[in-house]
Amino acid sequence: MQENTRNRDAALEERLGYKFSSRALLERALTHSSAVPELRASGAEEASRATLPMDNERLEFLGDAVLGLLATEYLLTNFPEWSEGQLSKGRARIVNAGSLEAAARRLGLGEHLRLGRGEEKTGGREKQTLLADAFEAVVAGVYLDAGLGPAREVLRQVLFEQALEERGDRIADSDRKSALQEFLQGRGRTPAEYRLTGESGPDHQKHFLIEVWVDGERMAEGEGATKKEAEQRAASSALEKLVHAETRG
Repeated sequence: MQENTRNRDAALEERLGYKFSSRALLERALTHSSAVPELRASGAEEASRATLPMDNERLEFLGDAVLGLLATEYLLTNFPEWSEGQLSKGRARIVNAGSLEAAARRLGLGEHLRLGRGEEKTGGREKQTLLADAFEAVVAGVYLDAGLGPAREVLRQVLFEQALEERGDRIADSDRKSALQEFLQGRGRTPAEYRLTGESGPDHQKHFLIEVWVDGERMAEGEGATKKEAEQRAASSALEKLVHAETRG
């Protein structure tokens, strides 16, 4: 049984991209409160109080804080032109229960959870709350095991980029046009103009080329499988160019 558990944990660590130095931290992160009475009852005779199983609620609490910090850091680093409102929107999308559940499912956390019999019978391995909480607990486990660096890398790989996807487009890209509009308005400049300059491919595999113009000047171009995607990429390039010019100026 212990060998099977180690093999299952190793598979989880491989998906996570991180190997725990402390096996106890990983076990605790995966232990729901419903399992603790049964685990303690089965091992109480040979275990001291210090080694009795503990649930993941305190780790979940810590993981929430670590996640909030690193999500904010990620957004500030990768989207320097975003307004406070956009940053708040992006962080909310990263840390909401749906995003955390999706990350937990990508990792297969449900099959690794230690649950009580009652929770098991009621489908606990598929419950959003349990999965999201377990993901936060695992993040805290990585942080306690090795610090912010490894926790940052784990989140980058399994959560941040995926959580910022919306209907196939990154939320970062979907906000680029509005971000460019806000940038121009804040400086008293006219709205950007988007021009379709190229279109190729069959109907089922179109390719579009869009230029963005500001005050009569061609600022940038973008390509994409849809006009919207091409516009977003053009806006992103234009915004990056304008921000860079302003910073240098």
